[in-house]
Amino acid sequence: MDTQPSLITKIEALLFVIGEEGLTTAQLAQFTQTEVAEVEEAIQQLQADYISSERAIEVKQTAGVYRLVTKQMLADVVEKLIEDPPLQNLSQAALEVLAIVAYQQPVMRADIEAIRGVKSERPLNTLAAKGLITEVGRSDGAGRAILYGTTTEFLHQFALNDISELPPLPEEQEPSDEATDLFLTQFEQTFDEN
Repeated sequence: MDTQPSLITKIEALLFVIGEEGLTTAQLAQFTQTEVAEVEEAIQQLQADYISSERAIEVKQTAGVYRLVTKQMLADVVEKLIEDPPLQNLSQAALEVLAIVAYQQPVMRADIEAIRGVKSERPLNTLAAKGLITEVGRSDGAGRAILYGTTTEFLHQFALNDISELPPLPEEQEPSDEATDLFLTQFEQTFDEN
């Protein structure tokens, strides 16, 4: 006797197969041939099922998409398996640049270097290679400098739906070397929480 899988089962299968890319509620509705409201209700039930079970995964929404992710309480166990976690091997310079890009985007390299007081080409290249920042346009000024911004991967790494969810920075009195410390402190705190 063939039975049709439930909507919850279909959503779980789609999220499993799509992996890190995740799917929006509209996409899930399209693939399951149901209404968005039904999908949202099914996702809530699936999330509740994962929370109440001893399963290792949960459904999480980040950057506007739903994904299956490992529960936070298992982070220590998973870290042992991963030889080279994507953000833990970033240098101090790369973390500073990432924080500046996140809070100032779109931002030119010259502006990043003005804040940091040192060259930033290498950290920018590292962050771009890891998919955390990308070129988001060109400035209107002379030379049409590249403007940098964060990526969807950045949002996933920091469990954010969008950039507006970044922790607020304290108000600055005047530009100083403390600006770099402010950015870095906020970023390290966010990274430690994730």
